Amino acid sequence: MTRSPVAHVNHFLWGNADLRGLPWWRAAFITLMRYFYATARDLAQGDLQLRATSLAYTTLLSMVPLLAVSFSMLKAFGVYNKLEPMLLEALAPLGPSGEDITHSIISFVNNMKVGALGTAGLVTLFYTVVSVMQKIERAFNHSWRVTAERTPKQRFSDYLTVIIIGPVLVFTAFGITASLMNNQVAAYLSSFELLGRILRWIARLLPYLIVIGAFTFVYVFMPNTRVRTQSAFTGAVTAGILWQAAGWAFAKFVAGSAHYTAIYATFASLFLFIIWLYVAWLILLTGANIAFYHQHPEYLHGPRRDPVLSLREQEALALLAVAHITAAMYRNEPPCTLATLVRRLRMPQGLLRKVLDPLQQAGLLRMAAGREPAYLLARAPEATTVDAVLDVVRSADAAGGLETRAGAAFLARWRDYEQAITTTAKALTLKDLAGMI
Repeated sequence: MTRSPVAHVNHFLWGNADLRGLPWWRAAFITLMRYFYATARDLAQGDLQLRATSLAYTTLLSMVPLLAVSFSMLKAFGVYNKLEPMLLEALAPLGPSGEDITHSIISFVNNMKVGALGTAGLVTLFYTVVSVMQKIERAFNHSWRVTAERTPKQRFSDYLTVIIIGPVLVFTAFGITASLMNNQVAAYLSSFELLGRILRWIARLLPYLIVIGAFTFVYVFMPNTRVRTQSAFTGAVTAGILWQAAGWAFAKFVAGSAHYTAIYATFASLFLFIIWLYVAWLILLTGANIAFYHQHPEYLHGPRRDPVLSLREQEALALLAVAHITAAMYRNEPPCTLATLVRRLRMPQGLLRKVLDPLQQAGLLRMAAGREPAYLLARAPEATTVDAVLDVVRSADAAGGLETRAGAAFLARWRDYEQAITTTAKALTLKDLAGMI
C-alpha cells in the first residue's frame, strides 16, 4: 500500500522515537524539522493567529494608557526621553506613517497627566494596564500549556516588573550603546581599519541583540511557569530573526503600496499600523512556542500538538510511572519528580499529571516537600495492588452522569458482573446488557 506524503513525513520525523542511536547530524536535522513541523502545525490550527489578532486589537485600545504608566514611571529614572526613539525604531517598517503614528502617540501620552486624573481615573488607568497584561499572560500561558493564572498579588508585582523594569533595561542598554560608540576611546579605536570595522559591525548587531534581550525578558517573566533562560533565549533568537525579516518585508510592502493611500487616504496609516501590530504579536507568540518546545522536547515526539491517550494507554502510563516511583524507593535513589518522569518516560507533563493527580487524590501517592516536589508511595508497595491503580485511572474522568435514578440500578447490577467480565465478555451480548436495566 502506497503511503501518503503526510504518512512519509510522519514516519521520517517520528519513525525513530529515540534519536540517540542516530548519527549526530541526522538527529540534529530531525530535531530541527520537528521544531519546524510543530510550529507550522500550531500556526495551521489558527490559535496563534486568533490570539495575535486579539492582542493587536487590545494593544490598539490600551497603548496610550500603557505607555502613560511607563512614561510616568520612567521619568524617575531619567530615561523617558528615549521613549520616542524606541517607538520610531519599533514602527520603522511603516515608513513615513510610522513617524506620524509615533508623534501622535507621544502627543497623546504627554497630554495624559497621570497626576491630574484623580482617584477614579487613576484606578481606571491601572485597571486597563492590568487587563491588557493579563490578556498577554493568557496568550503566553496557552503556548506553555498553563491553565492556572497568577494571583492578584503576583499580578501586581510581576506586571509592574515587566512594565517598569523592562523598558528601563532596554532604554538603558540603548543609552549605554550610544555612549560607548560616541566616546573618545571608541573614536580612537575606529581610527584603526580592522578595529573600526569590528566596531561598526558591533554597532550594527547591538540593536538586534537588545531586541533579543527584550524578547528573552518577556519570555521569562510573562508565562505563569518557570522558564529556563536558555529556552527563552532560543525562542528570542528565533523571534528576533523573524522580527527583522518581517520588518524588511513589511517595509518593502509599505513602499510599494502607494495606491492604498490613494484609496484609504488618512486611514491607510491606521490600517498599516494594525497589520504591523498583528504581525509583531504573531512573531512574539511564535517565539514563545519555540521556547516551550525547547524546554519540553517531549511534546515534539508526535504529530499532535497535545497528544491524546486512550484509556488503555492511560492505564499503561499510570502503571509505568508508579513502577518507576516504586523502583526508585527500592534502589535508594532520589524520589522521582515530575521532570524525572518526563525525561524517563518521554511523555508530556500534562499527560503524566492527568494520571498522577488522581492517584495522589486517591491516597496512593503523596508529594515530598523540597525545592522540586517529588512523588512517593503513600502505602506500602506490597499492600497496593495493580487493580487499585487501574481502578483510580478508570474512574478519574467519571462525571457521575449515570448515578441517576435511571442508571443507579444498572450500575449496582453491573458491579456484580465486573469481577467476571474479563472471562465472560465474549459471551455477554447486548441482550444481556439490556436485561440489567
